[in-house]
Amino acid sequence: MDVRKVNLAEKFAEFEEQWSPKIAGEVNESYVKLVKFRGDFVWHRHEDEDEMFLVVKGRFTMRFRDRDVVLEENEFLIVPKGMEHCPAATEEAHVVLFEPKTTLNTGDVRNERTRDVLDRI
Repeated sequence: MDVRKVNLAEKFAEFEEQWSPKIAGEVNESYVKLVKFRGDFVWHRHEDEDEMFLVVKGRFTMRFRDRDVVLEENEFLIVPKGMEHCPAATEEAHVVLFEPKTTLNTGDVRNERTRDVLDRI
């Protein structure tokens, strides 16, 4: 059994891509993903999966159809399954995602930002 600690700053330094989640670990049937946000993502939903977004560096806005929620460093938000949402960041934000392994980053939408296969870091 492999037990290792993960330094988030070091892992985020390993990549530059925006909106391209990287697998940093696994917990049961979920992935711990690292992603950098800048700009607007795509409106989407996940019919069967909840998602947790934890801001490590920077800030971003989670847009919902009825309101916006601004997340600062050291804050997290859980988006319940089935809820349409759209992350957006004016400056680069470093975000940790906790979500089931089956979660597609663009949910019910397929476009140039869809990542069927994720890199491990």
